[in-house]
Amino acid sequence: MAKYNIGAVVAEFNYDITQMMLGLAKEEAKSRDCEITKVFVVPGVFDMALPIKKLLERDDIDAVITLGAVIEGATDHDQIVAQHAARKIVDLSLDYNKPVTLGISGPGMTRLDANRRVTYGKSAVEAAVKLCDRLKELDES
Repeated sequence: MAKYNIGAVVAEFNYDITQMMLGLAKEEAKSRDCEITKVFVVPGVFDMALPIKKLLERDDIDAVITLGAVIEGATDHDQIVAQHAARKIVDLSLDYNKPVTLGISGPGMTRLDANRRVTYGKSAVEAAVKLCDRLKELDES
Protein backbone atom coordinates (compact mmCIF):
# COMPACT_ATOMS: atom_id res chain seq x y z
CA MET A 1 0.00 0.00 0.00
CA ALA A 2 1.22 3.49 -0.82
CA LYS A 3 2.47 5.77 1.93
CA TYR A 4 0.18 8.52 0.55
CA ASN A 5 -2.44 8.58 -2.17
CA ILE A 6 -2.15 11.69 -4.28
CA GLY A 7 -4.68 13.22 -6.64
CA ALA A 8 -3.46 15.17 -9.65
CA VAL A 9 -5.33 17.91 -11.47
CA VAL A 10 -3.68 18.44 -14.84
CA ALA A 11 -4.33 21.18 -17.39
CA GLU A 12 -5.05 20.03 -20.92
CA PHE A 13 -3.88 23.38 -22.30
CA ASN A 14 -0.21 23.00 -23.33
CA TYR A 15 -0.83 19.25 -23.18
CA ASP A 16 2.62 18.21 -24.39
CA ILE A 17 4.20 20.05 -21.47
CA THR A 18 1.69 18.99 -18.82
CA GLN A 19 1.98 15.34 -19.82
CA MET A 20 5.75 15.49 -19.33
CA MET A 21 5.08 17.06 -15.93
CA LEU A 22 2.66 14.25 -15.06
CA GLY A 23 5.17 11.60 -16.08
CA LEU A 24 7.81 13.13 -13.79
CA ALA A 25 5.24 13.45 -11.00
CA LYS A 26 4.34 9.76 -11.25
CA GLU A 27 8.02 8.76 -11.15
CA GLU A 28 8.61 10.96 -8.10
CA ALA A 29 5.58 9.54 -6.30
CA LYS A 30 6.78 6.01 -6.92
CA SER A 31 10.30 6.83 -5.71
CA ARG A 32 8.75 8.11 -2.46
CA ASP A 33 6.58 5.00 -1.99
CA CYS A 34 3.46 7.00 -2.84
CA GLU A 35 0.98 6.76 -5.68
CA ILE A 36 -0.94 9.15 -7.87
CA THR A 37 -4.24 7.33 -7.66
CA LYS A 38 -6.52 9.82 -9.42
CA VAL A 39 -5.74 12.03 -12.40
CA PHE A 40 -8.32 14.61 -13.38
CA VAL A 41 -7.73 16.50 -16.64
CA VAL A 42 -9.20 19.99 -16.93
CA PRO A 43 -9.23 22.36 -19.91
CA GLY A 44 -6.84 24.86 -18.30
CA VAL A 45 -5.29 26.10 -15.07
CA PHE A 46 -8.24 28.42 -14.40
CA ASP A 47 -10.57 25.38 -14.35
CA MET A 48 -8.81 23.52 -11.53
CA ALA A 49 -10.71 24.68 -8.43
CA LEU A 50 -13.77 22.42 -8.55
CA PRO A 51 -11.88 19.18 -9.35
CA ILE A 52 -9.38 19.99 -6.58
CA LYS A 53 -12.29 20.41 -4.18
CA LYS A 54 -13.86 17.11 -5.29
CA LEU A 55 -10.56 15.27 -4.77
CA LEU A 56 -10.02 16.86 -1.35
CA GLU A 57 -13.46 15.65 -0.26
CA ARG A 58 -12.39 12.05 -0.81
CA ASP A 59 -11.18 10.05 2.18
CA ASP A 60 -8.80 8.07 -0.05
CA ILE A 61 -6.82 11.16 -1.16
CA ASP A 62 -4.13 12.54 1.16
CA ALA A 63 -2.94 15.43 -1.02
CA VAL A 64 -3.53 17.00 -4.42
CA ILE A 65 -0.96 18.26 -6.90
CA THR A 66 -1.73 20.74 -9.65
CA LEU A 67 0.10 20.63 -12.97
CA GLY A 68 -0.07 23.29 -15.63
CA ALA A 69 1.89 25.73 -17.77
CA VAL A 70 0.66 29.31 -18.08
CA ILE A 71 2.48 30.74 -21.08
CA GLU A 72 2.67 34.45 -21.83
CA GLY A 73 0.37 35.72 -24.56
CA ALA A 74 -0.41 39.04 -26.22
CA THR A 75 -2.43 40.24 -23.19
CA ASP A 76 -2.09 39.99 -19.40
CA HIS A 77 -4.39 36.96 -19.39
CA ASP A 78 -1.57 34.72 -18.12
CA GLN A 79 -1.09 36.94 -15.06
CA ILE A 80 -4.79 36.83 -14.16
CA VAL A 81 -5.09 33.06 -14.66
CA ALA A 82 -2.01 32.21 -12.59
CA GLN A 83 -2.77 34.61 -9.74
CA HIS A 84 -6.38 33.53 -9.31
CA ALA A 85 -5.55 29.84 -9.57
CA ALA A 86 -2.77 30.11 -6.98
CA ARG A 87 -5.02 31.97 -4.54
CA LYS A 88 -7.81 29.41 -4.89
CA ILE A 89 -5.37 26.50 -4.47
CA VAL A 90 -4.22 27.93 -1.13
CA ASP A 91 -7.80 28.52 -0.01
CA LEU A 92 -8.83 24.94 -0.80
CA SER A 93 -5.85 23.51 1.06
CA LEU A 94 -6.81 25.51 4.14
CA ASP A 95 -10.52 24.67 3.82
CA TYR A 96 -9.88 20.90 3.66
CA ASN A 97 -6.75 20.62 5.85
CA LYS A 98 -4.91 18.71 3.15
CA PRO A 99 -1.90 19.76 1.08
CA VAL A 100 -2.55 21.14 -2.39
CA THR A 101 0.75 21.88 -4.09
CA LEU A 102 1.51 24.22 -6.94
CA GLY A 103 3.07 22.47 -9.91
CA ILE A 104 2.06 25.27 -12.24
CA SER A 105 4.76 27.14 -14.12
CA GLY A 106 4.28 30.74 -15.22
CA PRO A 107 3.04 33.36 -15.75
CA GLY A 108 5.29 35.50 -17.90
CA MET A 109 7.14 32.66 -19.58
CA THR A 110 7.67 31.43 -23.10
CA ARG A 111 7.03 27.92 -24.39
CA LEU A 112 10.77 27.27 -24.15
CA ASP A 113 10.69 28.37 -20.48
CA ALA A 114 7.76 26.01 -19.89
CA ASN A 115 9.71 23.10 -21.39
CA ARG A 116 12.61 23.89 -19.07
CA ARG A 117 10.26 23.85 -16.07
CA VAL A 118 8.60 20.46 -16.54
CA THR A 119 10.38 19.43 -13.33
CA TYR A 120 7.66 21.35 -11.48
CA GLY A 121 5.73 18.07 -11.71
CA LYS A 122 8.39 16.37 -9.61
CA SER A 123 8.58 19.31 -7.22
CA ALA A 124 4.80 19.29 -6.66
CA VAL A 125 4.93 15.66 -5.50
CA GLU A 126 7.99 16.30 -3.35
CA ALA A 127 6.21 19.20 -1.61
CA ALA A 128 2.99 17.18 -1.13
CA VAL A 129 4.83 14.26 0.48
CA LYS A 130 6.90 16.52 2.74
CA LEU A 131 3.77 18.39 3.83
CA CYS A 132 1.90 15.15 4.54
CA ASP A 133 4.84 13.87 6.62
CA ARG A 134 5.22 17.09 8.57
CA LEU A 135 1.49 17.51 9.18
CA LYS A 136 1.34 13.92 10.43
CA GLU A 137 4.19 14.67 12.84
CA LEU A 138 2.40 17.81 14.02
CA ASP A 139 -0.83 15.87 14.63
CA GLU A 140 1.07 13.25 16.63
CA SER A 141 2.87 15.72 18.88
